[in-house]
Amino acid sequence: MKNISSKIKEWFPAEEVSAHCDGPCGVYDPASSRIAAEAVLSMTKKMLALQPPEGNDAQAWASYLNTMSRYALIKEEQAHIAKSEVLVLWTDYFKPVHLEAYPNLHTLIWETTKLLSHCKQHVDLDAANQLMEKIKEVHTVFWATKGRDVTFYTAS
Repeated sequence: MKNISSKIKEWFPAEEVSAHCDGPCGVYDPASSRIAAEAVLSMTKKMLALQPPEGNDAQAWASYLNTMSRYALIKEEQAHIAKSEVLVLWTDYFKPVHLEAYPNLHTLIWETTKLLSHCKQHVDLDAANQLMEKIKEVHTVFWATKGRDVTFYTAS
């Protein structure tokens, strides 16, 4: 079997390839962190707008608690997704040359991920809005490192 494998490799040599990251270049995009952060903002708004029922109507309370818990779950899941996406950019995409060009990059990523943790733990509209601003900054720096001016769109 080894002889057959050796012959195949000899007859059909593969080109050697290399990459500076975990995946092929061009697979990174901060859009997924923006979409998840928008969901965090949306769920925060929904949680703050949801009014608890008056009285002791068990069905009304069950419905309220079900809705509130679903909003909280989505907010936490999406904050975790956004945090993971930002950290992947930080650990896999951004390189020392980017830090030289954007000396505040470390602080930006740190503040963004800290805000994501805060948004998971709290129902804080100001923090959710600040989060969107930080995600926009990450977006802007990311695309600038690629020499592109990509508009930051939001769904809402």
